[in-house]
Amino acid sequence: MSDMVPVPATLIAKTEEVADIVTLSLRLEGVTHFPFQFGQFNMLSVPGVGEVAISIMGWKDNCLLHTVRSVGRVTQILTSIKLGQQIGVRGPFGKGWPLDSAIGKDLIFITAGLGCAPAVAAISYAVEHRQNYKDIVILQGVKHHQDLLWQDQYQTWRDRDNCQVLLAASEEQRDKKKRHWRFGVVTEFIKEAVFDRQHCVVMMCGPEIMMKAAIRDLAEIGVSDESLYLSMERNFQCGQGFCGHCQIGPFYVCKDGPVFHFPQIKPWFGKEGF
Repeated sequence: MSDMVPVPATLIAKTEEVADIVTLSLRLEGVTHFPFQFGQFNMLSVPGVGEVAISIMGWKDNCLLHTVRSVGRVTQILTSIKLGQQIGVRGPFGKGWPLDSAIGKDLIFITAGLGCAPAVAAISYAVEHRQNYKDIVILQGVKHHQDLLWQDQYQTWRDRDNCQVLLAASEEQRDKKKRHWRFGVVTEFIKEAVFDRQHCVVMMCGPEIMMKAAIRDLAEIGVSDESLYLSMERNFQCGQGFCGHCQIGPFYVCKDGPVFHFPQIKPWFGKEGF
């Protein structure tokens, strides 16, 4: 695939996850193999309307999977297209999660909101290759419990050996009926997570204010900066570092990220203007 010219993609199936959020199954014209890293993204385009960066959820049955929320001009059209209609796809872009270098260590995923999408595919991969990793801890925060996407998937992960799943709802009252839920922001429950602080890889995505709090709380329990990886969000216009919209310090998030080793961007992370 060309980095500059979109490949036509036909919508084969569409799954409504919750209101205004759908997963698209796209068959790329002339493409039978699509190598990518979990955490990378594609640029999805609607001719005459625009283009938007969307995380790659997977490749299944010769189809590319993308989960899209209807929040803007382009995404409103993407979520409303009909089976058989076509859009444009170019990519993949950026750098993904370090799943290979994490082999033999504990894996900790800390996510919030729909920001979980870049991590969900990585979690699925880690669970499917369970023998490669030690303990897996998944902390996911949402505002209300019904906002959680893929709830059945989280239950499947909870049932696996040495997988701990902590779900947090920040804007709900305590409810004994929701026995798998904590009530508060997701970072409040980091100390409940059971893992080896010295031999782990932590992967985070979501609002920067959440990741900033998580970094602070992880440091308090002895997790080093070297163990942390962050998926950053910025305004991606080109996907290749040409336009400069996504710059953070000397880096372009679309090209040098969106997954960064935290020490790489620490001097600029969480600072106004970056």
